[in-house]
Formats: sequence, C-alpha cells, structure tokens
Amino acid sequence: MTNQKIESLLSDLFEQWAGVQPTLVLPLAPSASPRIYYRLSNGDKIAVGAYNKDRKENIAFLSFSKHFKKIGLSVPEIYVKNLEEDVYLQEDLGATTLYSYLLQKGDLFPDYLIQIYKKVVEQLAHLQIEGGKDLDYSVCYPRASFDKQSMLWDFNTFKYYFLKLAKIPFDEQALEDDMHRFADYLLKTNCENFMFRDFQTRNIMIKKGEPYFIDYQGGRKGALQYDLASLLYQSKANIPQDIREELVDHYLDEAEKLVSIDRVKFREYFYSYVLMRNIQTFGTYGFRGLYERKEYFIKSIPFAIRNVKWVLENAKPPIEIPELEKALHAVVETKAFEPFDKIKGTSSLLTVTIKSFSYKRGIPKDESGHGEGFVFDCRFIHNPGRYEPYKKETGRDESVINFLQHHSNIGEFLNEVYRIVDKAVENYIDRSFTNLNINFGCTGGQHRSVYSADNLAKHLTDKYGVKVVLEHVEQERKNWKN
Repeated sequence: MTNQKIESLLSDLFEQWAGVQPTLVLPLAPSASPRIYYRLSNGDKIAVGAYNKDRKENIAFLSFSKHFKKIGLSVPEIYVKNLEEDVYLQEDLGATTLYSYLLQKGDLFPDYLIQIYKKVVEQLAHLQIEGGKDLDYSVCYPRASFDKQSMLWDFNTFKYYFLKLAKIPFDEQALEDDMHRFADYLLKTNCENFMFRDFQTRNIMIKKGEPYFIDYQGGRKGALQYDLASLLYQSKANIPQDIREELVDHYLDEAEKLVSIDRVKFREYFYSYVLMRNIQTFGTYGFRGLYERKEYFIKSIPFAIRNVKWVLENAKPPIEIPELEKALHAVVETKAFEPFDKIKGTSSLLTVTIKSFSYKRGIPKDESGHGEGFVFDCRFIHNPGRYEPYKKETGRDESVINFLQHHSNIGEFLNEVYRIVDKAVENYIDRSFTNLNINFGCTGGQHRSVYSADNLAKHLTDKYGVKVVLEHVEQERKNWKN
C-alpha cells in the first residue's frame, strides 16, 4: 500500500474519532518491524495511527489492548480501527522510551534509572499475572504459548543464521539433541501466565515518569522468567549485575503479592531463560546483522556475548547440554565481533571529508590533492522533496528522516555504503593515509544526500574515532534556508 493511501485511511479514521480532519500527519521513526506509524493531530486531539498488513498480528494486539485496558493496566487506549484496511488509531504516549533513557546514562547506571526500572518490573508482574487471567489466547500469533515448537524455531534461527554465518563449528545431531533437552527442561516451570515475548526498552514508553507498554502483539502463554530476562539482559542496556539482582528481587516482591512463588526455583529457571533469550537474540542479530548486513545489529553482538559468558560462568543450566555449551563457548571465544580499536583510529593521520551536494552544481572539487575518493548517487532513492510538506525541510528534520526510513530504501543503501567505506577506512588507517573524500549527491542537495552524509559521519566517528570533516555544500551555501 502506498504511503498516500495509508495517510488517507488514517486521516479518515481520525475524522471518525475526533470529528475533524487532522491538520498534521507525521510519519514516526520506524521500528524493527514492518509496522508503519504516524502521529495525527488537530488542536488538542492527538493520536498515533498504525498500518500493519499482518492482520493476525493486528487482531492479537487489539484484543490484548482491550483486555489490558479494561483491567487498568498501563497500555495505550485503542480509539478506532479498520481491520479490513489494516489500520487503527491508538493513544499517543509521547516519544520517550526507556531506551532513550539508556542512551543518556553514560558509563554509570544512575539511581533515577534504577527507580524507573523498579516501576517497570512492578508493572510487568501485573501485566503477566493479572493480564493473563481471562485473556483470549486463541488470538495469539503465531502460537498460543511459548511451547517447545516456539523454542525450536528460535534454536534453528540461532543455528542457521548465527552459528553457520559466524562459522562456529558444531555437530548437527548432537546440537539438535541438546536443544530438545534444553526446551524440555525450560517447560518444567510454570508456563501459564502472559508472556510479552519482546519485553525490551524500545517497547516501554515513559510518560510523566510512569511506564506504559506497547507492541505486545507477539504475546502468548509462557514463563514469568522470560520477560524479566529479556528486560534485564537486553544486550545494549548493559545493566550491572548487582543491579540486575536487585531488580529480580524487586520483581519477586511485587509478583508475590499476586501469586505464590518459590524464589529458589524461580531463580534456577530464570538464568536458563536468560540463556534462552540470548540464543533468540543471537538468531535475530545473525539474521539482521550477518545476513542482512545491518550495522546496528552487528554492533550489538558483543553485548549479547558478554551476557552468555556470565551465565556460562556463573549460572549455567543444571542439565547436560554439552554440544550447546560447546557452541556457546566458541561464540564467547571468537574474536570476529570485537569492535575496532578506536585508539588506533583516533591516533591515526586520516581525515575523512564527507560532503553532500546537488548534482545541479556538480561534484565538489577535491582540495586535498589526493583524488576524488567516493561519490555516491542518492537520486534513485524515493525523494521526499516531491511532496509539499517536505519541500522546505532538509535531511536533518525529523519528518524527513522518518519519511526516508519508512518510505525509501535508504537504510539498505547506507548499509552497502558502510561496507564499502569501512574497508577503505581500515586500510587507510593501516597505511597511514591522510585523506579520504566521500561525497553524496542528490537532485537538490537538501534531503537524501544530507541524511546520508550525516549518518556516515556518525557511523565513522562511532566505529573508528577518526577525524571527520562534514560539509553540506548546497545547504551551507543557502544558510539552511529553502
């Protein structure tokens, strides 16, 4: 479905709900899923619109939301829906996720963040235990419970998209036997509560200091331990172990108000579910990173490795799974995912000059005397400049950024750019080269090329620490006035 059609359908839903047409229809930043979100507003009427062509997911999300809201849990209200066209409107919970707090925390884990996490685990206990009562599990998708079949799907993704692509050797039959044995063990604990399935900080909104949960359409019956493991051992959250232990205790204090829990047994299975969750994470990172070559997921792998290393050394499952443990130890010991030594980059002679430009004025001249370097043509990418709301904006404006991320293949384009440029940067650092020029051109030098240049500059700074000089030729000439 075209973005114009989606916006029209959501505008009609907004008018049905609010009684007026929206004056603003703004695409929001995409998630890892194919769902597309917009913010729609007119005066004090504000809603988030969603389009998702997977109707079974929509039915699950809308059904769960109605049930959770009815019993007072912290989820968005659903205002209106059109299931035939795969669109619906929900309450706008703002733009602040728990993940955004993590990005601001620096190297420490401050007390205010611990307090937020305590609120989150309290609410999680209520969602799982109270929310799971009288829930219609028949709408769950793809399965009604996190059963053995679900676990084997995760194991197979781990095996074929991570171990194989990372060139980790294993005995196929022995690993298969261990996976079945591990799944059987995990299912011996209580698996009769609601399991969010993807309970991580991007799916937790913070509004006026209180947590709200979104994107639970993959929920099903399962063990309480899984979601807690997903949250506390989320790869890039990098929560200190003593704080994790404190938060487990806080969760159990709240959960015990709702149901009887054997704390010793809970913890025994908890660390096994931490391992299970990280196996699932490896599979996802393998598919998104090693197969699809998405840089963000590749950079997250070392954090997941650190989690698995801790479990293997401190709380490995009390069953015999030798081939699985052998494979996981090989993952821990591999050097393939170690990040580039940024000290090497920051102390190098290399300066990378990145420019955006308009093809109307031509490719910028190289002033260094070392040749032109790379020139990337962005004109094949869907152009937001063709649409009236974006004509005066640039690749640095939120609406344009969200448009490019939702409605173009610029992410795939930049992944390929990173693969090419990274090899050159590493080679030039090793050979003590002093200059590398990289140019991005589009029709007006305003949207696609600006976005691309900014993202490459951030990528190289974050990954290599090299000196980057960023210049937006056309926009700086116009003083950023379009």
